[in-house]
Amino acid sequence: MPVPPNSPTPPVHPPMQTPMPMPMLEALPCAVVFDFDGTLAELVLDFEEMKRRVAWVAAEFLLPAPAPGTTPVLEWIDTVRADIDGRCGHDAGVHFFFQAHAAITAMELEAARVGRLFEGARPLLARLRQAGARVGVITRNCEAAVRQVFPDLDACCDAFLPRDSVRRVKPHPQHLLQALELLQCPPESALMVGDHPMDVTTALRAGARAAGVASGRVSMQALADAGAHVVAPDAPALFAHLLQA
Repeated sequence: MPVPPNSPTPPVHPPMQTPMPMPMLEALPCAVVFDFDGTLAELVLDFEEMKRRVAWVAAEFLLPAPAPGTTPVLEWIDTVRADIDGRCGHDAGVHFFFQAHAAITAMELEAARVGRLFEGARPLLARLRQAGARVGVITRNCEAAVRQVFPDLDACCDAFLPRDSVRRVKPHPQHLLQALELLQCPPESALMVGDHPMDVTTALRAGARAAGVASGRVSMQALADAGAHVVAPDAPALFAHLLQA
């Protein structure tokens, strides 16, 4: 049928594109190390409020109080402590450090009281171990908060390293490498699973494979863009095809 003169040109819609299939794990690794918050459990923490509380502590030593930036809170505490050390002396820096950590620990424990372990987390850890994989958990959270949410953690994994147990926390690779040493697994044979680009960075810096799960606040696409080798909606889905009965 001919098109009448001066009639608008019909819009041309591009063909719909099918999303690229994401790669899947081909085999169980020697060891699987999980992040905790957002990966195995739901703990809602307001990190901006956490930084504000640290700034209030710093105001005892520094005026004007330092303004929180984009640096993660644990690293920011170290930066502020160094400033206080230089301007007020070592003892003041130590006092600030412990006061600041007490402030963030209080927030973590408060979040843990209303937090919950994801429904599939405990069975997943058990099935991975039954299948022969060694299981670890590393976290920037404090030990007391994790154990409040997951009191039987020691019976469900082979290594647990909260921030209280290490000198350098992730994304520094030493956090993961220390766990892998306990698990007696070389990095190239291990998998780090987490819900944040920081977990992906940790794995890549340590020489391990990185898996991203979108059970926290970050999408699968963003985790893939951060460099994750594999991504999934959550941790059980990541291993479902390998742990079928």
